[in-house]
Amino acid sequence: MSEPTSDADRETTRSAAGSAGRDVRLSTKLITLTALFVLAAEILVFVPSIAHFRLNRLQEMTQRGELVALSLENTPDVGRALQDRLLASLDARAIAVRSGKMRRLVAMVEQPIRIDAVTDLGSVDPLAPITDVIAMLAAGDGRTLRLVGAPRGDGTTVDLVLSETPTRQATLSYAGRLLATSAAVLIVAAVLIFFGLRRLFLEPLDRLSRAMADFAADPENPARIIRPSGRGDEMGAAEARLAELQTELAGSLAQKKHLADLGVAVSKINHDLRNMLASAQLITDRLSAVPDGTVQRFVPKLVATLDRAIGYSRAVLDYGKTGEAPPERRLIALRRLVEDVGDMLGRRETAEGCRLDGDIGFEIDMAPSLEVDADPDQLFRVLLNLVRNATQAFEADTDPALVRRITIAAARSGAVVTIRVADTGPGVPTKARENLFRPFQGGFRRGGTGLGLAICAELVRAHGGSIELIDRGPGATFEVTIPDRVIDLTLVDRKRSSRG
Repeated sequence: MSEPTSDADRETTRSAAGSAGRDVRLSTKLITLTALFVLAAEILVFVPSIAHFRLNRLQEMTQRGELVALSLENTPDVGRALQDRLLASLDARAIAVRSGKMRRLVAMVEQPIRIDAVTDLGSVDPLAPITDVIAMLAAGDGRTLRLVGAPRGDGTTVDLVLSETPTRQATLSYAGRLLATSAAVLIVAAVLIFFGLRRLFLEPLDRLSRAMADFAADPENPARIIRPSGRGDEMGAAEARLAELQTELAGSLAQKKHLADLGVAVSKINHDLRNMLASAQLITDRLSAVPDGTVQRFVPKLVATLDRAIGYSRAVLDYGKTGEAPPERRLIALRRLVEDVGDMLGRRETAEGCRLDGDIGFEIDMAPSLEVDADPDQLFRVLLNLVRNATQAFEADTDPALVRRITIAAARSGAVVTIRVADTGPGVPTKARENLFRPFQGGFRRGGTGLGLAICAELVRAHGGSIELIDRGPGATFEVTIPDRVIDLTLVDRKRSSRG
């Protein structure tokens, strides 16, 4: 026993290691994406920031130019030396003031001036500062800029011609500081976001992955079922759903194991049971010779019942290995088959009508001449299972005022016969409707396995038909459709050709 356990442990370790490897790769992707997103956000902020810095610096230059122009407004003649000092303080080539169409030159260098670019601070284009700063950084040092200030309240405008190099150097210095700050913010934000997302998502996902690997190693061990952490978010809901799934799966596996053990036991007693039934059949054959009217009336039904029991016993092992045998279809008088089902469940005629064991009314609503193309034994099992389920549904009905009735109705429509088995019981619970025809999951009675309806569905599908629960009045109503066999026209043509 120790060797399989060690193999399972090794498998669990490999699964956990694979999960850890996936977690590392996911962590790397997460921190990379976080860094890229933060970097993209920084880029979107970086360019407008340096454009705003350059714009503020140019506005300061125009304000200083306005002060110089105002101080020299009443001075009729400005000497060369004063002009040079004023221009040097502004690092400018010329200072002029415009008022309407009039332009007054305040100061200007003696050398000729070459203007490389023009910036108008009064422009209303919101993208102009961004395009201007990009052009400035790409052009390099040495450009001469003509700077037109925004109009003042009296309509005058300061016009400067200056070197762009100091502004460019200051902007580059500011951009370097901004990049350093942005890099620090990027690292801190990426690390904080990564650890936050790891705490919220990666660690719970890793826990779910390890819980699934542990449960897969030993699904029948209740200790391997995950215990939800109690979180109120989607991750907590996923843990709760996984716990429910593992609990249901463990229960289903345990139930299947019990049924498998039961199948082994049934296979051991199957031979003896067949011998007992064969002996009972021999005794029944002797009873057929008794000249009593009552005996002669019930012996054929008893013989038919024993034949079916022997057939079921013979098919026990085959069913466990290969499933149900293909149907051997015949034309059946359906009403007679339904009466045999009622006889199996204790049908008797009373003053109040036909009754079954348990004082349950039993009604047959179909034409006596109705025929169905089906396997008689398999259709008998389907109807017997449905009627027995209906009778068992009345076990909890102890109130004598409640109506206890089972009705089997049938009709033919073209090549399809529809059979309805309806009862006036409590009906099928909503929770059981989802897995009604699935084995080990569709049982809606306490202690039921759900195999009966699953077998019914398998037998009906083998006939090419369908079975479903329909909402029709009180209680439960099951509708079974059995189509006639499809005639192979190719075989018919071959027979006709051979006859010709």
